[in-house]
Amino acid sequence: MDDAGTADAVRTRVLDAAEELFYGRGVQAVGMDAVRSAAGVTLRRLYQLFPSKDALVEAYLLRRDRRWRQSLADHVDATAVAPEERVMAVFDWLRRWFEEPGFRGCAFVNSFGELGAVSPEVAAAARHHVAEFQRYVTGLVVAAGGDATAGAQVTLLAEGAITTAAVSGTSRPAREAGEAARLLLRAHIGIKR
Repeated sequence: MDDAGTADAVRTRVLDAAEELFYGRGVQAVGMDAVRSAAGVTLRRLYQLFPSKDALVEAYLLRRDRRWRQSLADHVDATAVAPEERVMAVFDWLRRWFEEPGFRGCAFVNSFGELGAVSPEVAAAARHHVAEFQRYVTGLVVAAGGDATAGAQVTLLAEGAITTAAVSGTSRPAREAGEAARLLLRAHIGIKR
């Protein structure tokens, strides 16, 4: 085992390994020894960085949340200027994500389903992710002329697309949910005017 490198570099290696394993196989199916082996660190070093599996799972989810939301925001900022198209860019980003090799749906829903009832940290991380995603989408919808209710509804369409894509194994739900979001947004804006 190679524990060489700065604490930050080793921590990153461990989190990279944990993310690949937890997302790919499920949190409960992966033990600390598998993470240790994949990260190339000793078990002692792993437990120095993360004193428990719960601490590692929480760190994995919090990092994934930041990275996932940043990737989404970067895509929206890079591909759309008009307010309504910024909302639609969310569904384009989802489609791209659904088409990635190894896509298994929402890591937060998956982890919550496995551990939410017994791990307050996992439940809190999942709730945080869902709330921040809704806040972001609602901000886009409001900028396009909608309101918080329409934002919550568009978020539900996106969340439903994520789950449906994971189960169906196709990216089609992103397009379908995007079409529904466009209709919902236009109807809502039309009602307000």
